Amino acid sequence: MTQRHPHLLSLEQLRVQIEEGDIDTVIVAFTDMQGRLQGKRLHGQYFLDFVVEAGTEGCNYLLSVDVDMNTVDGYEMSSWDKGYGDMEFALDFDTIRLLTHLPATVMIQCDLVWLDHQPVVQSPRTILKAQLAKAADAGFTALAGTELEFILFDTTYEAAWSSGYQDLTPANQYNIDYSIVGTTRVEPLLRDIRNTMYAAGMNVEGAKGECNFGQHEIGFLYDEALVTADNHAVYKTAAKEIASAHGKALTFMAKYNEREGNSCHIHLSLRNTDGGIAFWDGDARTPTYDRFIAGILATMRDFTLLYAPNINSYKRFAGGSFAPTTIAWGLDNRTCAVRLVGKGPSARLENRVPGGDTNPYLALAAMVAGGLYGIDHELELEPEQTGNAYASDKPKVPTTLREAREAWHGSAIAREVFGDEVVDHYTNMADVELAAFDAAVTDWELRRGFERM
Repeated sequence: MTQRHPHLLSLEQLRVQIEEGDIDTVIVAFTDMQGRLQGKRLHGQYFLDFVVEAGTEGCNYLLSVDVDMNTVDGYEMSSWDKGYGDMEFALDFDTIRLLTHLPATVMIQCDLVWLDHQPVVQSPRTILKAQLAKAADAGFTALAGTELEFILFDTTYEAAWSSGYQDLTPANQYNIDYSIVGTTRVEPLLRDIRNTMYAAGMNVEGAKGECNFGQHEIGFLYDEALVTADNHAVYKTAAKEIASAHGKALTFMAKYNEREGNSCHIHLSLRNTDGGIAFWDGDARTPTYDRFIAGILATMRDFTLLYAPNINSYKRFAGGSFAPTTIAWGLDNRTCAVRLVGKGPSARLENRVPGGDTNPYLALAAMVAGGLYGIDHELELEPEQTGNAYASDKPKVPTTLREAREAWHGSAIAREVFGDEVVDHYTNMADVELAAFDAAVTDWELRRGFERM
């Protein structure tokens, strides 16, 4: 399979760097429901003396809060009645990476386990690992790449907050899709992100401009699915930190304004565990590939909540926007939810539903689970969608979080492949967001109603 990046550190290499004084801070972090890195900073020597052997803990409310870190009702795993106890950060020593944008700092990513060492099944990383284990049992390894877009602004995060995120100046004032001039304008920042991520153990491909004003994409080479999700989470956090250091702000939200949204197209393929190509044989797709695609299509509506987890996610899905509205597949057809790309070793599918706000662990878990469901049930792949999928009569991607929540909560397939604990946990996440949005008075309402209603 893929090779470990040479810039990732071993525990012994980290030990030497701490003892020689080159590293003094170790960040231990996990990815929460919202796709954010959460954790703590440890002094290097304390990490060596205590944490390597004994581990470290954090409050179990970290997987049962809203975006603002408020404790909310409805989560089985954590509540006032249960006392908000601890869970353990189980360090994955295969993820030790140097963060050159921070002084003398490394990061280690974690799984979450209960104090009896049983896994926290609602943790996004655990959810993905469970599906990858099923793939391994079936004889497959999943390879993936995520294409994550952001919009960059010539303002600080603090100023953006103070302005209510209104009237921000984008770093580019026109469509810079593939523009060299447009990307040169912000190359100091783009270069800093690329080089920092390479030093952190990621295989960086390059950067390009996108359609919305100030919109850019930095691409990374595909890897095993768990590595890709880990890298995605680190990159998303580091990009914001580096932008802040440059006096700028960037957003990965799915739909910042009425122009093009931020996508996160996810490419996925399977290899046989012996390294063979599972999706291609000779000059044609294999039955395994067709069934995998059929499974993703069959579960698309039920699993959309894992691809598009927020109210704002659904603003992307508009006709003619390059974000999909119909559940269909096509050969190199960007109007479809699933686009097939490449031949032979490069044969892969691209899921165009996720936006920049997606949680990579949950989205990849949904794709692997859906594809395996198609293989297990030998689903037949429907005919290819040719032409404009926006104008077709194919089933539609859910258009609201509430619609996706209902499909997820009532899905027998979701409960079969993920389990009731996971389904109910993320149903409650959607309920929390819906309740918060329903209670909010928006700028749109004020503009339309303050004087004229």
